[in-house]
Amino acid sequence: MTETEGVSLKPALGRYGVWTGAPVTPEQAVEIEKLGYGAVWVGASPAADLAFVEPILEKTQNLQVATGIVNIWTAEAKEVAESYHRIEKAFPGRFLLGVGVGHPEHTQEYTKPYTALVDYLDALDSAKVPTSRMVIAALGPKVLQLAAQRSAGAHPYLTTPAHTGRSHELLGPTVFLAPEHKVVLTDDADKAREIGRETVDFYLGLSNYVNNWKRLGFTDEDLTSPGTDRFIDAVVAYGSPDQIAARLSEHHAAGADHVAIQVLGGPDELLSTLEELSGPLGLTR
Repeated sequence: MTETEGVSLKPALGRYGVWTGAPVTPEQAVEIEKLGYGAVWVGASPAADLAFVEPILEKTQNLQVATGIVNIWTAEAKEVAESYHRIEKAFPGRFLLGVGVGHPEHTQEYTKPYTALVDYLDALDSAKVPTSRMVIAALGPKVLQLAAQRSAGAHPYLTTPAHTGRSHELLGPTVFLAPEHKVVLTDDADKAREIGRETVDFYLGLSNYVNNWKRLGFTDEDLTSPGTDRFIDAVVAYGSPDQIAARLSEHHAAGADHVAIQVLGGPDELLSTLEELSGPLGLTR
């Protein structure tokens, strides 16, 4: 029996966190924590040494750091486990390890990804990384179920509230569910869609994402680069702070425990956007 069977061990990351492609600076992390966000997620397949984590945790009081995600093809499980234990010893309960298989189009060794992921989880288990402090990048039903069985839950990327609802229905209330959603703080729809497409277009060439969006009802036309307005509007929230907050809250209404917000528009937009959103999101400074 895994740690997640029969008892809820959901990570306590708060209702909202921040997702970035590169690590935030410790100084940015301090401001993010002051605004009331519960976690910082770091994507872009960070190296197995996870050296960026401690400087952030040292400067903050309660903020959690999560990986979104460590790529199983580029970060060796033994070193990741050693890094996890190093961080956990120094900052107990403040680091969440997110792992995933990445993209087949960008990994030459990408063969039998599900089996490779299971083997990777076995290696982390052998190294005593607790399932209660780990989540798995998951989109389709098979990997979502694996996330429920072998970790605290799932971290779906580039999805919609509809996907969150389907995932919650599949996983049930005891499994942690933390989707990511992109935002652009502008009332100019054309500008927001242009900024959104600059990021999203890359993923329109990746089969795992395209297949997931098709399961959600998007068509080949919607998903042909650069993507229709209907599609972009589904995966990128924009408008006023209140409008964006309302859109993000749809994930919670659908069953999410935590929503990781990715601010688009350049690094200069990060803190100002998060500050504008903090009030409508109901965060406590």
